[in-house]
Amino acid sequence: MDYVIRPVRAEEWALAKELRLAALQDPVAPVAFLETYEQAVAQPDEFWQDRTARGAEAGGDEVRQFIAEAPDGSWAGSITVLVERPEDDLRFGEPAEVHQAHVVGVFVRPEARGGGLAEQLFRAGVEWAWSVGEPQIERVRLYVHENNPRAAAFYRRFGFAPSGETLAVPGDPTARELEYEIVRPV
Repeated sequence: MDYVIRPVRAEEWALAKELRLAALQDPVAPVAFLETYEQAVAQPDEFWQDRTARGAEAGGDEVRQFIAEAPDGSWAGSITVLVERPEDDLRFGEPAEVHQAHVVGVFVRPEARGGGLAEQLFRAGVEWAWSVGEPQIERVRLYVHENNPRAAAFYRRFGFAPSGETLAVPGDPTARELEYEIVRPV
């Protein structure tokens, strides 16, 4: 199936909410996301409206959420990229030492997996990160749970490499999140 990969639009918050809730019900959600379904479903509409507006093109150059839209208008997947600068408040992990982007919220519906859709979403997200204006993004990073080898294998195939940094999973200090990165091509 042919999908259009594009940024989310602010008025599409209900679709963004539905896709996120579907992601949080996926069997790998406990090792893929820090948020639970119960936490997300309890959020008011205003939360979803604000979250979607920030990820839209009109939201600025700090966050971008890309979706994969099927010809029938349904959404098959999503990826969100956050810009992190050294002067910003900490979002996750160590404070940024360089201007970087952080990939979060990766999800492709099970029926759409295996056909290259995740690669298309990642290509859009990483290309957007490289396009962010001055100062330029120097690397794109993400975290993967140590018990999520399928995701780690995909990230390596796409070009991410372990940075060597790890951190405890929030709420479970016995589990680790592994940082992967792509350094800006010279």
